[in-house]
Amino acid sequence: MKYKVPALAVVAVLLFSCSSKSNIPTVEVPKEKVLSPELAEGKSLFENSCGRCHQLYNAKDFSAEQWKPIVKRMQKEANLDDAQGLKIYNYLTMN
Repeated sequence: MKYKVPALAVVAVLLFSCSSKSNIPTVEVPKEKVLSPELAEGKSLFENSCGRCHQLYNAKDFSAEQWKPIVKRMQKEANLDDAQGLKIYNYLTMN
């Protein structure tokens, strides 16, 4: 009995120190933004109208002020009306 308690303590310490410490990396899945119908239409217009002629820019490449003349100029090139241009602008500047 005298040796059982210390022996159990040693076994417990050994088991605890030898247990695997698995550090499974967690992968964060970026949350997809839920777009309103207007923003979804702006995204679609941007991808289909603008992407038809050239590679699309990342929305964060330009500030909201910088996007204004770009969208206005390209709206004319793509034969889009003001409402469609505004939807594209709103989509690009939503962040």
